[in-house]
Amino acid sequence: SSTALNANIAVFGASGLTAQECIYQALKDGDTVVGLTRNPANVLVPKGSGGSDADKPLVDDNLTVFGGDVTNAADVAKVFENDIDGVIVALGGKTSDVGDTMLTDGTNNIISAMKSKGIKRMAVVTSIGAGDSKDQAPFAFKILMMTVMKKIFNDKNNQEKAVEESGLEYCIVRPGGLTVDKPTGVINVIDGEAGSIPRADVAQFCLEAVKDAEFPYIGKAPCISSVGGTSWVKDRSAAARGQA
Repeated sequence: SSTALNANIAVFGASGLTAQECIYQALKDGDTVVGLTRNPANVLVPKGSGGSDADKPLVDDNLTVFGGDVTNAADVAKVFENDIDGVIVALGGKTSDVGDTMLTDGTNNIISAMKSKGIKRMAVVTSIGAGDSKDQAPFAFKILMMTVMKKIFNDKNNQEKAVEESGLEYCIVRPGGLTVDKPTGVINVIDGEAGSIPRADVAQFCLEAVKDAEFPYIGKAPCISSVGGTSWVKDRSAAARGQA
């Protein structure tokens, strides 16, 4: 049963490619979305789900996007001046642009704001290889994690730790190799080495995580991929949508 048939969802990192999918799909589902990004003009219709509208500005009566920095608590607070049911954190960027601790600092600001408003449910997109999933990363990716991506993975690991210690109803989402392909609807939770997954499918998983009261991966950090593993199937029955 869903927490709300039409939810109010906050999306942080709103101009990122996975976040755009979250926003676009939520709006299609009839949800209201409030986003925060440093670059509101970069919030575009996503390539995966957007079809021929891809890359056009993403504008909707049910979408509000604030320009701001997630490491600034006042900017984060603006988002929560709206009624919010669930939160998706899809922050990204090169550490050379955003700093070495942006993910952790920003996520801590979001957690504090959620607690002050009594909001419990959050999905946080990190990566395969983060936290205790380092052995699930393909070998070539492990090399990157230890070298050029060392700083960002240090930040991702600290971000995950903050979420795990938050006391909130969280799902840490660790996707495999991200693509901008059309959604497949195949979302596998992987115990072994992860393959690739369209961002559109990652977004569907995140939206379920914040909207479905019975979501099975709350308090967990699943690795997801479109290849291999245990299939996670969205229950599309009327009963699951609260309509029975």
